[in-house]
Amino acid sequence: MFGLPFDSGHVLALRVFPQNSFAPYVTVWHRDPAGRWSIYVDGPRVDIACPRYYGKACDHVGYAKIALTWTGPSTLRVTVDEPQLEWTVTASQSLTLRTLNAMAAPMPLWTWRPSWLLKMREALARSLGMGRLELAGEMPSGHFGILMPQRMFYVNESRAILDGTDLGKPTRLPENPELGGVPLPARGVMAIGQAMWPITDRDEYERTRAETAVIRL
Repeated sequence: MFGLPFDSGHVLALRVFPQNSFAPYVTVWHRDPAGRWSIYVDGPRVDIACPRYYGKACDHVGYAKIALTWTGPSTLRVTVDEPQLEWTVTASQSLTLRTLNAMAAPMPLWTWRPSWLLKMREALARSLGMGRLELAGEMPSGHFGILMPQRMFYVNESRAILDGTDLGKPTRLPENPELGGVPLPARGVMAIGQAMWPITDRDEYERTRAETAVIRL
């Protein structure tokens, strides 16, 4: 879940990485109406998940048990134990988005490197109501990252109850919500793709790879 703003001022996001350089993990991101961000990690270590890159911009980072269940062909149920979250999202495609997804899915990874191709993709995202997305840039950690969504879906139907509070209805914001200067979509978007963050500290990277080798097996 690339990002989902609600009319209550809350924002949710979901990241699922079954494969990466260290170990599989799932994270749920939450921004409250006051602008405070939290990231909850279901994985072996916080420092190998999203907080590795975004944690410096968060007010809270911690562990949680996160469960994912597909209850229909396009409906996903997400539950978190602490804080207690019950969240369902239903993905859909417009004709335009379906056509763009069919074109984008088979494109090779090298097409994400040239800046002019990234700018074209960002312009397409704006035309689809996602606002000022930036698919490449500096993360709060100082890493340079590239987000590579190969298929995207709208999320116009969703319900989330967080610690007993109904977060309201999905909405489209006039300004993109940001985490540490990194913009998320201005409307609800589910994405399937990849991401890349070049190594900044080779020794730290190799040490972390060695420490998580058993987890990857």
